[in-house]
Order: sequence, then C-alpha cells, then structure tokens
Amino acid sequence: MTTAATRFAAAYALLTGAHEVGDYLIQRDTDAKAKGKHGHDGAAACARHVASYTATQGLALYAADRYLGLGLDWRRAAAGLAVSALTHYGIDRCAGHWPEDDDQAPLLVRAAHAIGKGGWLKGDPGAPALLDQALHKGCLVLAAALTAGPAR
Repeated sequence: MTTAATRFAAAYALLTGAHEVGDYLIQRDTDAKAKGKHGHDGAAACARHVASYTATQGLALYAADRYLGLGLDWRRAAAGLAVSALTHYGIDRCAGHWPEDDDQAPLLVRAAHAIGKGGWLKGDPGAPALLDQALHKGCLVLAAALTAGPAR
C-alpha cells in the first residue's frame, strides 16, 4: 500500500514527464502555431492539443499505476487530469500574446502584466516560454495533489 506522499511524488513525476512529451513531441506543429489565435480556429487548435496532451498524461498515469501498483483512484486521477487539461488550455490560449499589454490581451496575459512581469515579457524573447512553462508546472502540482488524494 502506498502513502499519499508517495502517490503525490509519483503523480507529479508522471504528469510532468508526460507534460514534456505531450507539449513538445505529441503536439502537432499546426496546432502549436494556431492555438493562441483569436476565434474558433485558435480555440479548436488548442482543444486538439489539450486532448492529445491529456491523453498522454492519462496513459502515463494508467501505465505507471498498473506497473508500480500505486493504488491511484480513477476518480481522483480523472479530477487531476481535468485540472491539468483546463489549466493547460487557459495558459496555451495566451500563446503569442504574452508581450501584449492592452484590453484585447487574454486575461492571464493582462494579469501577468498587472503583477509586474510586463517588462520581462516585452524585453526578453525567452520570457513568454518560461512563464508559460512555469504556469504549467505550477498547475501540475495541484493536479498531482488531486490525483494522489489524502492518506487512506
């Protein structure tokens, strides 16, 4: 029997590893280019990406749970995957918009500027990708905690 702490560590490692695979290897190039565009085409591209991304994470959780006997509860895993998917979608809809500082920018972009990240986002070409990944990894902590659940 595994502890909640063990399940959390395993879930975070699995979700993060699958994040890298789903975000960089599995994602279609056309979806990566279009997912931040305004309108239906951008939303559809982002939804396709998040579907394959979430499937990648789900497969990783399932395989490791079976192989390692982690004792994950499927309802908790589904909740963790839902959090990962929803937050990933919200963050990725900001793609290409991070340097923008106007009323048309996505809410998350405006929030980043409001907390003082605007200069960094406008001045450092690598900043948008770093902020994107920091937000994803932070959200994966919550997803892993939901997946792991409390001590049994």
